[in-house]
Amino acid sequence: MKINRLLSFAVYLLIFLCFSVKNYAQQAFLIDKNVAMFVPENYVPQDHEPSLILVKEPTKTRDLPSDWKVKVEFTQAFDKSLAYIKIPDMTDLYGTGEVAGTLIRNGKTVKLWNTDNLTYKRDYSLRLYQSHPWVLGVRADGSAFGVLADNTWKQEISLGEEILFSSHSSPFRVIVIEGENPQKVLEKLAEWTGKMNLPPLWSLGFQQSRWSYFPDSRVKGLADTFRMKKIPCDAIWMDIDYMDKFKIFTFSPEKFQNPKELNDYLHAKNFKSVWTIDPGVKKEEGYFVYDSGTEKDLWVKDNSGNDYVGAVWPGDCVFPDFTMPQTAQWWAKLYKAFMVEGADGVWNDMNEPSVFYTHDWTMPEDNIHRGGRELPKGTHLRYHNIYGFLMIRATREGLLAANPNKRPFILTRSNILGGQRYAATWTGDNASTWEYLKMSIPMSLNLGLSGHPFNGSDIGGFDGNATADLYGHWIALGAFYPFSRAHTIQGSKPQEPWAFGKKIEKVARTAMERRYRLLPYIYTLFQEASVNGMPVMRPLFFADVKDLSLRKVDNEFLLGEDLLIIPQWVENPVIPKGEWRKINIVDKKKENDGYQPTVMIRPGAIVPLGNIIQSTNDYSLTELTLLINLDEKNQAVGRIYEDKGDGFGYKKGEYRVYYFFAIKRKDEIEVQLIRILGDKNLNL
Repeated sequence: MKINRLLSFAVYLLIFLCFSVKNYAQQAFLIDKNVAMFVPENYVPQDHEPSLILVKEPTKTRDLPSDWKVKVEFTQAFDKSLAYIKIPDMTDLYGTGEVAGTLIRNGKTVKLWNTDNLTYKRDYSLRLYQSHPWVLGVRADGSAFGVLADNTWKQEISLGEEILFSSHSSPFRVIVIEGENPQKVLEKLAEWTGKMNLPPLWSLGFQQSRWSYFPDSRVKGLADTFRMKKIPCDAIWMDIDYMDKFKIFTFSPEKFQNPKELNDYLHAKNFKSVWTIDPGVKKEEGYFVYDSGTEKDLWVKDNSGNDYVGAVWPGDCVFPDFTMPQTAQWWAKLYKAFMVEGADGVWNDMNEPSVFYTHDWTMPEDNIHRGGRELPKGTHLRYHNIYGFLMIRATREGLLAANPNKRPFILTRSNILGGQRYAATWTGDNASTWEYLKMSIPMSLNLGLSGHPFNGSDIGGFDGNATADLYGHWIALGAFYPFSRAHTIQGSKPQEPWAFGKKIEKVARTAMERRYRLLPYIYTLFQEASVNGMPVMRPLFFADVKDLSLRKVDNEFLLGEDLLIIPQWVENPVIPKGEWRKINIVDKKKENDGYQPTVMIRPGAIVPLGNIIQSTNDYSLTELTLLINLDEKNQAVGRIYEDKGDGFGYKKGEYRVYYFFAIKRKDEIEVQLIRILGDKNLNL
């Protein structure tokens, strides 16, 4: 905290000096209803366009109204371009993407330079794996605004009485969104930066990983144990040790002799498999990926025009230049043979890109990306923050080409604002301590408030060894993450649900039974996110944006609009106004184990529950339990979305949306199905 304050003071002193020397004129106009763009006079389009953050190029629709509240000023100093935004008193600031620390961001400084950052210790956690040049402001009256720097270069955000973007680039455009509440602002953000695609249903189930499960017999045994112990689970992950000497798109001939047979085995047990693919390509003649990329001249160059070589897991590696269209096409085609082996999902890791033994743990800023078609030639200083974005975009194209009738599932470590269009994310390499468990809530919340709904943290913690008590609390909480995956480092103690004894095994089983019963509700939330960009995991102040007592709460959260999640360790929980009621999802006795978070339902809400199942293969809406909490008018409303759980038929109307309405009449509650959208005759 003290370091952040000192940095902020230094930055604001710099602002004072700069603005007293030189300001730049600007253009300001509306590009949409309640959306303004500010363009500095000396803006150079070739340095920032086409925008990869935005899904469409902004055009002027009308002049900026004279009463527009949030305005931007521009200046330059010490080879940096600055955008400065004054904010009113009593404004709470959020967003800034993947960040450590508290939910509220006032007084914080964030560096946007994607960094391989084990346990967030490098550079005092001021920079992590992703960059979101975005700030959400909520005024005292509940109205809100968002500020987006349309800039992918290395930059910083400093937040205090003002918002400052400071970039190692030429001057850049800034977009300001106004809204009557933060929800409206986030809807507009999603319109301009894109919405997440509806994921396959299986990816919303629990997933088990470690660095690494090998050989293949161990993976099979893991699947067998989950089913024998009846702990719901949908996917098992393969980290880098499945490869032949860490060479991507290969399989170890000793550890994974027959990946197709392994995947068939997992599928027969109703598991999916996810396999990691990194960007570093081993520099080895005779290795088909290296040979084909070299023949086509697809690698990032150093400042002398030679192939850049850096060390990653396989040793000396070259790196695909994803700014080149031919590289993206080549990369996408590599997935065809890989996915034929039966893989269900892909994990793009190490894609900041991470490069070992270098000053900044990545490639030099003066490396050259050659661009092509839409993207101009430029340095790594410009393209570093979007390296992972370009990689997952090409990966998604590859998965769609390999399996055109399946929704791709991709997890990425590195990304930028707008990358939610291509992949889910997690908060990187955390640690097995209470600090990181508690930090996971505000981290996920701010990712959601920065346009990225599909996210979560490594359950149990990645680095170190979780205690039984810590793991029990973490998996109980992780059942409510949008992305629910347990993951741990190589060499750590076993961290499967049964590894801590019978007591914690029961805790894990109950936690996942709760998640799977809630899947009809959770899947409906994801469908909503794919339509309007709303977070799945939401801050408490979304329940009442005018209640200032909710603004800083970051040890509780809302799951969607209707459920309040209160971890067991919270001592004086904050409850929004109204008759929120505690509910049991599985069984009162099971849930009263000292680990399961308290779940409360909003007044006026109906939440659907499915049956307890072991995987999403058994997902069905033929039997539902409705949790109902009537409001002061003795009424309640609920909604549920249904489709086939995979494929793209929903885009052609192959889905259903049900609305439930409940009303109390005398001593009975009458429930009616009041509306159906989609295909009424659809056989789901």
